[in-house]
Amino acid sequence: MASVEAGEAGVDLAQWGLEQARAAGAGAAEVLIVSAESLSAGVRMGEVEKLKSSRERRLGVRVFVGQSSATAATAEFERKALGEFIADTVRLARLTAPDQWSGLPDPALHPRHLPELELSDPSSGIIEADRALEIARTAERAALGADRRIKNSEGAEFDSGRYRVVFANSQGFAGEYAGTTYSLAVAPIAEEDGAMQPGHWYTQNRRFDGLEEAASVGLTAAKRALRKLGARKIKTTRAPIVFDPEMAASLLRALAGAASGPSLYRGASFLAGRLGSEIASSGVTIIDDGTIRGGLGSKPFDGEGLPITRKSVVEGGVLKTYLLDCYSARRLGLAPTGNAARAVGEAPSVSPANLYLQPDRYSPAEIIRSVKHGLYLTELIGFGVNSVTGDYSRGASGMWIEDGELAYPVQEITIAGNLKEMFMSIEMIGNDLVWRSSTAAPTLKIAEMMIAGE
Repeated sequence: MASVEAGEAGVDLAQWGLEQARAAGAGAAEVLIVSAESLSAGVRMGEVEKLKSSRERRLGVRVFVGQSSATAATAEFERKALGEFIADTVRLARLTAPDQWSGLPDPALHPRHLPELELSDPSSGIIEADRALEIARTAERAALGADRRIKNSEGAEFDSGRYRVVFANSQGFAGEYAGTTYSLAVAPIAEEDGAMQPGHWYTQNRRFDGLEEAASVGLTAAKRALRKLGARKIKTTRAPIVFDPEMAASLLRALAGAASGPSLYRGASFLAGRLGSEIASSGVTIIDDGTIRGGLGSKPFDGEGLPITRKSVVEGGVLKTYLLDCYSARRLGLAPTGNAARAVGEAPSVSPANLYLQPDRYSPAEIIRSVKHGLYLTELIGFGVNSVTGDYSRGASGMWIEDGELAYPVQEITIAGNLKEMFMSIEMIGNDLVWRSSTAAPTLKIAEMMIAGE
């Protein structure tokens, strides 16, 4: 990859940056170098709508003077200018207030060996523009040809990218890794009797040959649009809700936010003080695993150079761990969990790696058949989740279930509950776990929630 500082060059540059920070008076420092290349190709109704190629390389530093720190980033890689940039960052650190919780990790926590996680596609790099456009066209054509009621499209887009990350700190840790990502998304519009309904589907993988076939993605998107035609409103009621896998994954994201260190030490989480407590039904086990080979959230070390591990966040309904970087771990009096995320020029934040709900034995059809009257949830609107209290209220749409069958589409409804009660009320978990992003879940059923309609 032409835009990436390859191998020793990247590590050598990071080590040189650490030397510059020490020479300028920093007691400790980190250097992060990220190089990336990507191509995005989009079409709408067969015509090219987007074609964007980009290459970039940025270097970020975090420096400490005592317990005061500063972070900064630059795209300037000429050594003289880079040295001045690092010295300026050290001067900024001297002006900031000290923070007793800040600092580098315990050196003993750094890994001695980095795992090979197969994050790069060995046979495919950036997909050429002509081929990328044809993949997007194939997906959109399949959607438009699926049914006469698919009359329009918001387009299809194919993206490919590759990147390299180099990270080093002043206490001896240095590591690097490279990765690739490929994705395809299509969004057809179905129309009948003057009413229009959008559909959407996508596929994403680190390997080009791991993507679903373009035509299959288009057909699935068309089906998802068509099934929304003729949507009705329903009267307000309390009933079971079956979350499709995409919607179930959104529940995991809400839980991860509440389990993250910053939310906890700020007093903004309903999970504060709940370690070791039952927070979900006994069938619920939620894993965060950054060691999955080829996983979209996998990496050999986190944003502070700590090892990524596999851990149970929830096991048998019991909260086993929070998600912590070093700063939040110190604030909470706990050990870091290797969940530091990093953007160039920013202090570490907290994020899960590959977060998933462990599947059970039920097929989606079995879960739906278990519902006499209820909602099969396929879409959520808005961000009505209060991480402090757990209160949950989202605009929604989906399919109404009657006597165990999907009966008709419903829209303009709101589902409401509280995450504490919702996780405790998970009655059935599906066997249909599929990875489409770094957070994944199978179909699941919540015993009862408020569904507000007419």
